[in-house]
Amino acid sequence: MEFGVFAQGAVPAPMLAVDPQAEHHRLMDNVELGVHAESCGFKYVWASEHHFLREYSHMSCPEVYLPFVAARTERIHVGSAIVNITAPVNHPYRTAERAAMLDHLTEGRFELGTGRGSSSTETSGFGIETMDETKELWAESARLIPELWRDPARNVLPEPYTKPHPPLWVAAGSPSTFEKAARHGLGVICFTFGAPESLAPLIATYKELVQDPSDPLGDWVNDNVMVVNQMVVLDDRDEAFALASRIGFSYYQALVVRWLDSFPRPAGFPQWPELPPEPTPEMLEIAAGMGAMICGDPDDARKGIAVWEALGVDQLVFSPLTAQITLDDAKRTMDVFGREVIPHFDRHPEVHRTTMLREAQCPTA
Repeated sequence: MEFGVFAQGAVPAPMLAVDPQAEHHRLMDNVELGVHAESCGFKYVWASEHHFLREYSHMSCPEVYLPFVAARTERIHVGSAIVNITAPVNHPYRTAERAAMLDHLTEGRFELGTGRGSSSTETSGFGIETMDETKELWAESARLIPELWRDPARNVLPEPYTKPHPPLWVAAGSPSTFEKAARHGLGVICFTFGAPESLAPLIATYKELVQDPSDPLGDWVNDNVMVVNQMVVLDDRDEAFALASRIGFSYYQALVVRWLDSFPRPAGFPQWPELPPEPTPEMLEIAAGMGAMICGDPDDARKGIAVWEALGVDQLVFSPLTAQITLDDAKRTMDVFGREVIPHFDRHPEVHRTTMLREAQCPTA
């Protein structure tokens, strides 16, 4: 199993209330955390793309953020999770050009995660009337982008540095999107707040179907499941649960429900601006025991990750700065996690799984 960090540019109002420059500081904190991740043994830095979603995400330009991190690192892969490839938001020609340029400037460390957006607030801002329209728009671009790299009839330049092309991923959350990812031979990017077992049948179906994709889009199969979770791990177990209880996990979840209206609203979840209560240390200990989040001391973390590993998850990614945690505390948790946890699971610390998959399928590329 491999590990990564996720940059979303969250700027919660409680932080802005005490720091008028919180937006700037939080974006720069995301850069620092991405750079720090490499020294801790993490293999990936992922960045989202969102528009018009105040507090939840101010990361509107991952194609700007990711090379900024890449320029200050040497080994870590940087990926879009996700770039919205519907043509009104990002024209597929421009996506193909930007991805290839990032592939060159990072010398093969860029991975292209795609999606179709997750909020009517975003899509309507680009003139897309309904979320249903985005399905066809995504499908058209997802097929076109690798075709442009294979045969650049319009001289889409530069051509990819990585041969035959960088790794391809897609955001997935429902059974149908997991199946679609497998059918197309794409890696899965998954976001969840629930217990690992809720994803078990989706991962099992994906892993079965991806072995023989019926409609591959790329020139090699990226058999990969990545899950975004939360992590607070410290040597002192009680301190970890106490810290996790006061950094606004429930506030962030309320922002998710407020903005991402393409997902079913959880039953009984309060209507914004009413907020659910923040979890107590005791509640977090229960969640950690289930693997629903990675929290506690290193032993707790290893037990929680083993649950995800048993389900077939290839990469677990954490998003510290979506919560109201300080950069120093986020770095502390990553230091402990990198020292005490990653070596127990990442059996190929010098090579990325996507690289191994590509080289096995395209040995002469």
